[in-house]
Amino acid sequence: MKQFSFDLESILDIRKHREQEAEIALGKAVRDLTRIERNIVAVANEKSRVSLERFALGYGVAEILTFDRYVQRLDAIKERLIKDAAQAELKVEAAREVYLEASRNRDALDKVKSDEAAAYRKEIFNEEAKVLDDIAGSAFVKRRSLEGIHA
Repeated sequence: MKQFSFDLESILDIRKHREQEAEIALGKAVRDLTRIERNIVAVANEKSRVSLERFALGYGVAEILTFDRYVQRLDAIKERLIKDAAQAELKVEAAREVYLEASRNRDALDKVKSDEAAAYRKEIFNEEAKVLDDIAGSAFVKRRSLEGIHA
């Protein structure tokens, strides 16, 4: 019995590879966005800490002005990070679309392969049934002829 062979196996392999590459790219884009979001949270926490410390007793005008400049710098960093996060979200969405398209393409070819494999199994089953019927028929005829000789 010949083994099942999918004619488009090489194309399926290429589509699987493209899907894996797209998945890796999506992972990197999500990683970058997550890193930016963590930095935003860190800057916000630092700003809160500095704002509370600013009003501690014992600081003079010079120190308070230094705190204010540092808070302004943190605000500028936060604004830049928010813009970076918006760009990173766009990259995540683009990477997600590429991944979904690659996944759909691979799924479609997997479905074709599955359908062809099922048709192949059905054909093999039918051929085996036909052979078994022929064997049973031959045995029956042989038995009949032997009964006729011995009768």
